[in-house]
Amino acid sequence: TPQRHMDCSGYDDAFMAQLEGNLNPFFQAMCRAQTLQFPHKRSSMVSLDSIRRDPRWRDPNLHEVISMLGHPMDPVKSNAAAYLQHLCYESDRIKQEVRQLNGVPILVELLDHPKPEVHRKACGALRNISYGKDHNNKMAIKNCDGIQALVRLMRKSSSIEVKELVTGTLWNLSSHEPLKMMVINNGLQTLTDEIIIPYSGCRRDSSNPSQLLSAEWNTVFKNTSGCLRNVSSDGAEARQRLRDCEGLVDALLHALQSAVVNKDTDNKSVENCVCILRNLSYHVHKEIPGAERFQEPHATHLMRSVGHQKKKNETDCFGGKRPKGSLPVMLDGWKKGLLDRKYGTLDLPKRTEQMKGLELLYQPEVVRLYLSLLTCSQNHNTLEAAAGALQNLAAGHWAWSSYIRATVRKEKGLPILVELLRSDVDKVVRAVAIALRNLAMDRRNKDLIGSYALRDLVGNLPCGQQHPAKNLEGDTVVSILNTIHEIITDSPENARALIQGHAVQKLVAINKSSQAARETKAASHVLQTIWAYKDLRTALMKAGWNKSHFKTTTTGVTKKSKSIKQGIDDITLPLMDKNQG
Repeated sequence: TPQRHMDCSGYDDAFMAQLEGNLNPFFQAMCRAQTLQFPHKRSSMVSLDSIRRDPRWRDPNLHEVISMLGHPMDPVKSNAAAYLQHLCYESDRIKQEVRQLNGVPILVELLDHPKPEVHRKACGALRNISYGKDHNNKMAIKNCDGIQALVRLMRKSSSIEVKELVTGTLWNLSSHEPLKMMVINNGLQTLTDEIIIPYSGCRRDSSNPSQLLSAEWNTVFKNTSGCLRNVSSDGAEARQRLRDCEGLVDALLHALQSAVVNKDTDNKSVENCVCILRNLSYHVHKEIPGAERFQEPHATHLMRSVGHQKKKNETDCFGGKRPKGSLPVMLDGWKKGLLDRKYGTLDLPKRTEQMKGLELLYQPEVVRLYLSLLTCSQNHNTLEAAAGALQNLAAGHWAWSSYIRATVRKEKGLPILVELLRSDVDKVVRAVAIALRNLAMDRRNKDLIGSYALRDLVGNLPCGQQHPAKNLEGDTVVSILNTIHEIITDSPENARALIQGHAVQKLVAINKSSQAARETKAASHVLQTIWAYKDLRTALMKAGWNKSHFKTTTTGVTKKSKSIKQGIDDITLPLMDKNQG
């Protein structure tokens, strides 16, 4: 909220006399009014209305206000900065003029001013200037070393208000792509040490050292997590810098654990934390140091064969959903190396060392945390991000993705995901569909998903030019088709179930009449896979289908789409509106 008052109270008469001789009448009156508010200095009160009735009063022009930022008197500086903050609130025109009149470098310089009222109000003005779609304002702050100055102010100030202003400004700046690595280079460790770790609760309770504290969902944590959410989307180097940042991953996971335990999973800070972890999980199987040690060229074949025969202890995998919030969350379990359970024919590696940092991203125990969020949260962005994290962790041909796929099944996560396919929110359906596709690389998962998820997947498909009530976007339809393709690949039983679910009519309609080349191509792949099962052709022909219905439709298909690639999908989803701060 913009500050609409000016504060230069507490100065003596000699100072005021010197000050008033050099100021626009507006600033003279405001400073006089503030001084008159103190009974021990004056015996009367002056209101802003009385100032405005003064015939000398007029609004100072912008050039005058910016000039006052360089005035030798500190109260003039702080008043001018506060007035700029007020003027720039929701006014793109004023922001542009401040930039053109070179007001930004002066404000940045004031961030290092020793007086709290000066650097606080200068930071408030910069926060408002940096907000919005005009990235020229953000670049102007960067070009005069504003990011470094903001981080310095963060380090030296103990004021929570100043920290809120600094982190709010950095959140705004981090929405501009060219500034993301600069924020990482100059502020990542400071933001982690000063804000994320303390407010995540990732510290021992002094009165009970065996217990960690709960997270504090305050404005400064929301701003900082929003900033890190933005920069975590800047590519492989940015992701690795955040993974390597000491204490960051541990703190984010603890904050989310605290949210689940306290049943407070719908706020913006939780959303930010899940999105950061979702992004840091992207390509983790390729990017972490020494990842090649965990690569298993035959992992996919191994997992396709694991659990092919139903086991008695797995018959209830879809037997019923746990009550909301009932999934256990291990607050310290994954750090103690409790990974000696056996899933199928795979033994999870036993750990003797305490795990920390980026290793925590892909431990099977994080599955419980994400499933708890999927069960408890009503925030669509949090649901999308939690499903996206599982989607990313289940991707890749390495040992840990195999363990993650098996753990999702063992923790009864498949029915939770299938239920979310019924969501009316497009991005949630898309993230869940892709997660199921990656999870279906596990043979036992594929059987279960084929038995229990096909109906919901098919139900989300459009029928020719008539889309279902959800009216899902094209990307989501393609994701669903790719998931169906994965489920029926190497599984004639699932293909038969697909036919019995009356999916062929929808697939043929999409293949023949969809205006989107990617949808047509994806539907064509599914149809070709169905037709390739010779044992199913008799049933198909009895239903009135013939070979021509399963041919590739070339109309509108101009190039191979990346989204139709076979195998495993992983993805980094959009983070936030570019001008949100």
